Amino acid sequence: MKLEVVVIGVSDVDRAKTFYEKLGWRLDADFAKGDDFRVIQFTPHNSRCSIIFGMGVTSPKHGAVKSLTLAVDDIEA
Repeated sequence: MKLEVVVIGVSDVDRAKTFYEKLGWRLDADFAKGDDFRVIQFTPHNSRCSIIFGMGVTSPKHGAVKSLTLAVDDIEA
């Protein structure tokens, strides 16, 4: 068994898209349906798991996701 996709609700999809594009993650999808639903899917470098950020995909309270842990070999600040 392997983890394929993680879904995280966001209030500003464009802001999330800009942030993860700047990290150099691969944009796999950008799909909208109306004004209340939009998802973007990114895959981090060397990852087999993608992350979907979206509006209208989940209904958790603001701040419900407390952390997302990513493993890296090294990082530049």
